[in-house]
Amino acid sequence: MQRRNLLQQALAIAGASMATPWVHAQAAYPHQPIRWVVPYPAGGGTDVLARAVAEAMRPTLGQQIVVDNRPGASTNIGAQLVATAKPDGYTVLSADNAVLAYNEYLFSKLPFHPEKDFTYVGGLTRFPLVLVVNPNFKEGQSFSDFLAYVRANPGKVNYASPGNGSPHHLAMEMFKFRTRTFLTHIPYRGAAPAVQDVMGGQVPCMFLDLAAGLSVIQSGKVKALAIGSAKRAPLLPDVPTLAEVGVKDSEVYAFQGMLAPAGLPADITKRLNTELNKALASPDVVKRLQDYGMESLAGTPEQFHAMARAEAKRWGPIIKATGVKLD
Repeated sequence: MQRRNLLQQALAIAGASMATPWVHAQAAYPHQPIRWVVPYPAGGGTDVLARAVAEAMRPTLGQQIVVDNRPGASTNIGAQLVATAKPDGYTVLSADNAVLAYNEYLFSKLPFHPEKDFTYVGGLTRFPLVLVVNPNFKEGQSFSDFLAYVRANPGKVNYASPGNGSPHHLAMEMFKFRTRTFLTHIPYRGAAPAVQDVMGGQVPCMFLDLAAGLSVIQSGKVKALAIGSAKRAPLLPDVPTLAEVGVKDSEVYAFQGMLAPAGLPADITKRLNTELNKALASPDVVKRLQDYGMESLAGTPEQFHAMARAEAKRWGPIIKATGVKLD
């Protein structure tokens, strides 16, 4: 009997010692670098923001966050990569309007569902889009002149965007729908070449996000006619809102947040959300957001999820009404 008791005690001690490393490993998240997938090319606004926030998160997380650019297919390549990754907290996604609100209506079939296949970690930022024209476009010296001209010349005015399905593309499609006008879409591979051609006069106009466009607007390289925010932007106080110039129900923002694969454990979601909110409140990131007219979306996962799904419900009828499809 005594020998049996000794054996049971030895087994119990051995079992406890074997379990201890597993418990410690679970408690030590993160114990390896985190991959942050950005579904856009390096150097764009989404990429720059992700890198700034990742750097601000690194000290308190105690691990590197490696940005992995996976552009293509209107963000679907990067989004699918994260949707099918292991839900262990080591793969996250920069998700914008395309992933969260547009693509489920723009594509007949997606390889993922924006609600079912992701864990919503938290919001990053949102920033309004601005209708801009080349300053030498004589028919666009004011919003009323521009609107009158495009109405009188359906299909003859081209507009640029960073690509099919981008917030900039859909902003103009909403504008066309609300104003009953027709402009011809010229998609580019990224915001930089699109803006360059508007500045150069090859394309007369586009919707430009405030984050990427503030400097070229303030320098006079493009002329801002109206902004898609609910109120005038403090950095562009002389630019009227679309509502002020008569285009109602046309608020257009680009917004971004962090997603992870569905099934991410609640404790890891909470840790990432906490560190994300700390980063958004750090002095360097706060200054960057202010300098580019960005609004912080710091908050809970539930708040970000509710906002994203509300945007999807708002945009669904608009996309269907415009008939825009990407497949």
